[in-house]
Amino acid sequence: MPISLLIASSDEHFRETVRESLVNIGNARIVSEYPEVSSNLYIRVLQDLERNPEAGLIVDLASDPDASLKALEKVKQAAPEIYVIASNYHADGETVIASLRAGASDFLIQPLKRVEFRDAMARLERTPRRAVSGASRLGKIYSFLGAKGGVGVTTLAVNFAAIMAQNKQQTVLVDLDFTANDCAMQTGSSPQHTLQEVGENLGRMDQALFEGLVVRDPLGFFLVGPPDQVEHRIPFTESMFREFASFLVEKYDSVVIDAGRWVVDEVVLAALQSSSTIFLVITQQFPSIRNAQRYIAALMRLGFNQDQLKLVVNEYQKKPDASLATLEQIQQTLNQPVFYGIPGSPAALAAVNRGRPVAAAARNGAGDLERALRGFVNKATGAKASVTAK
Repeated sequence: MPISLLIASSDEHFRETVRESLVNIGNARIVSEYPEVSSNLYIRVLQDLERNPEAGLIVDLASDPDASLKALEKVKQAAPEIYVIASNYHADGETVIASLRAGASDFLIQPLKRVEFRDAMARLERTPRRAVSGASRLGKIYSFLGAKGGVGVTTLAVNFAAIMAQNKQQTVLVDLDFTANDCAMQTGSSPQHTLQEVGENLGRMDQALFEGLVVRDPLGFFLVGPPDQVEHRIPFTESMFREFASFLVEKYDSVVIDAGRWVVDEVVLAALQSSSTIFLVITQQFPSIRNAQRYIAALMRLGFNQDQLKLVVNEYQKKPDASLATLEQIQQTLNQPVFYGIPGSPAALAAVNRGRPVAAAARNGAGDLERALRGFVNKATGAKASVTAK
């Protein structure tokens, strides 16, 4: 049976050693790498198990053994059948027993030795494994990331959440663009509470409290974001988001995130790492494509994989003039297929000015755009077959 591996380690050298050790094992491949062994590791593991149900997991315990063991334990609770190899610099009885109690099936001492690693892969290959699936056990997180300003990230995120809610999915829209904070404006809402209150109440958060802190849109989805005061960054941290994400995926079907332009924000990065799908939004303008090239390279260096990343071309023109790139040029430049194209339409700006999603009502000129948005959501969620932009 071919070996598929997931690697969880904050140590790039450890991940590189695993990659190098697999070179001479012909039937082995790395499915995904997680640069954080955090409390919500199980979210990403379950997402990857949907695509690779027989994958095994290597967890590096060295940086923070206690926290890593708790993360490992949560993974095993969420996916009891997964084969886990724990690794640490210490291999005393107490360390190994703690790993086995947390759910590890095997143990490797660091620094990794090629012979011992190969033997561990042989044990993994010989061990009968039932296919593991995280399907329907947790909600999914969909993040919208802009390659540059003005590409329509918020509009797509808001309409995605609106259509998901119309499709009877319990949906939460989270605005993590702390500067723009446009989701409230595009839904015509005036939130009384923000992510600051969410962060302050995480220790006692339940569904009733959460829904009392957020706005419920008339279409049925919930919205929470930053406060309007742009001059003060609220104390909402990466660790807070990870705890918040764990709560959301356990309580709701879909979480939609407006990630803005990212710009190396630690909270946004945590959101991207928790996402089952990242929609990188671009236009056919060359500066947007150049920035997308840089973003894709950065995400790959940070351990993301191409299965997570989907290119969405907003304001798509099938036959652009010379000032815009064609679909073929975009795909060739970015070495990535375009997942979907959303046509430009005056209805998009009209909806923004009206303060309601396009999906809220098909008005004059909104029909084609609304159909495209619904087709995009259907394709992204597997609701039904849709036609990609040609």
